[in-house]
Amino acid sequence: MQRKVAQRHIAIGLAFSLASVLITTGCTETAQLQGGGLNSSSTDANGNAANASIFPDIPIPEGANMIVDKTLVVGTDNWFGQLALSTSQSPVAMFDFYRNRLPQFGWNQITAVRAPTSVLTYDREDRIMQMQIASTTLRGSEILITVSPRGVAKGTPRSSGGVAPVTRIN
Repeated sequence: MQRKVAQRHIAIGLAFSLASVLITTGCTETAQLQGGGLNSSSTDANGNAANASIFPDIPIPEGANMIVDKTLVVGTDNWFGQLALSTSQSPVAMFDFYRNRLPQFGWNQITAVRAPTSVLTYDREDRIMQMQIASTTLRGSEILITVSPRGVAKGTPRSSGGVAPVTRIN
């Protein structure tokens, strides 16, 4: 009898331990970023929209947090990698925010698809940016921004605008 009671206490203790591990590992580490704000109208000396964030070439929504465990960025001015943001703003508001603000930062729209997970694709100089905007479980949205160098097929000259031609290999 005592053995069954001891086994039950061990099982309950293990269940609580497992639950606490699952709860703590489910938490996401975030870092506060300064943003350009949804209604920000400040400009720099050249009349361009100002952005006080650590990512000077993209607008950051006011109150956005960087999702640290989903972010990997290399470089500073011409950075590339993946930046993950969470915000309390709706996906619709974030889609409109980026469509309106990215051109102010020199990004040219290639395509935009508004959907449950919206996708925006832009280019700027020698870089391509793809952005995915999705609703979060509770409220707000998660924004996944991937920036990469523009790919050019070997032996193909770089053009001053548009997307580099693709070489088909049969």
